[in-house]
Amino acid sequence: MHISSRLPGSLEPNTLTLELCRLRGCGVEILDLTVSNPIAAGLGYPDEALQRALQSAEVGRYSPDPRGLRRVREAVVQWHGHGLDPDHVLLTASTSEAYAWLFKLLGDPGDEVLVPSPSYPLFEWLARLEGLRAIQVPAYFHERWNLDLGALEAACGERTRVIIAVNPNNPTGQFLSKSEWGGLTQLCQRKGLALLVDEVFADYSLEPGEERMATALDDPEPRCPVFVLSGLSKIAALPQVKLGWILARGISAQALLEPLAFIADQYLSVSAGAQAAAPALLQGAPEVQSRIRQRLRQNLSILDQALAAHPHLSRGSVEGGWTVLLRRPAVDSDEACALRILRAAGVLVHPGHFFDLPGDGYLVLSLLTASARFREGLARLLPYL
Repeated sequence: MHISSRLPGSLEPNTLTLELCRLRGCGVEILDLTVSNPIAAGLGYPDEALQRALQSAEVGRYSPDPRGLRRVREAVVQWHGHGLDPDHVLLTASTSEAYAWLFKLLGDPGDEVLVPSPSYPLFEWLARLEGLRAIQVPAYFHERWNLDLGALEAACGERTRVIIAVNPNNPTGQFLSKSEWGGLTQLCQRKGLALLVDEVFADYSLEPGEERMATALDDPEPRCPVFVLSGLSKIAALPQVKLGWILARGISAQALLEPLAFIADQYLSVSAGAQAAAPALLQGAPEVQSRIRQRLRQNLSILDQALAAHPHLSRGSVEGGWTVLLRRPAVDSDEACALRILRAAGVLVHPGHFFDLPGDGYLVLSLLTASARFREGLARLLPYL
């Protein structure tokens, strides 16, 4: 039977996953410093509020609207502010679905999407499943991770349709600077491209950054079509509710909402339950975010205290987001290092290449981990670096 060539040639787990399964199968307790699921992070979500939100009588009604119920879009607009119009919002079942629909809208099979790296290892497959090619354009490091605007322009070809930016970036934790934003929008204007800005972590700013572009919504009149993506998964720390959205900015982007709604109308994937609960969940989001930011800052402090005894190790700045880059001497590959730590210390960390970090010398840790486990995990793994 034929299977689409858009899928991976092999679905075998990677070496680190296989070793993790083997050790757990042998009864070894593993300290996981890669936790990114807020539900599994012991944050103490207010369950009663969640249950009340999901018990709305509207769950039993079905009034399909390809853009999503207006009452929910109004709640999204109220959350984001910046003079947004509910008619410029389209609801999706997730941010991943938002990417898929935008790729359907903006590209034909064989067209290209530019993705600055390092970044979250998702875009290649989301693009490929829509018949597009994701082309990585490496950022460069000089005191901070910087977009290489020249390299992005050089990578633009006849079939380039979209540039993706993640603000703040995952895993580098850095926001776009205002000068980078200006360069990106000018480039997209010159080349006739759309700009997709993933801002799922934008509410989690931590350390100061120079000329930070806190959100793409700060630009009231972008030079190119801009689609900002976010959702409840990070804003309310509720990935299981499955509700995301697309915010359209700029005249061209708003004109594209009608064909985008046509695509959404073929799926109608957003559940009545998620939409009914969303306004109340957004009202409760500040409390949850406060708990998360407290956890992130506490773990950064724990990490800094631990690194003080290991001057050959350092961490990257974390302007925002839930991850931190741990820099180590590259005496072996990142994958070999992660395997060594897993076997010897019983601690799971991500090697840098999972996020397309260049070369070796990086491990990626989640700051969302429960602080007691984070402290213990560091105590176990740092001696092996």
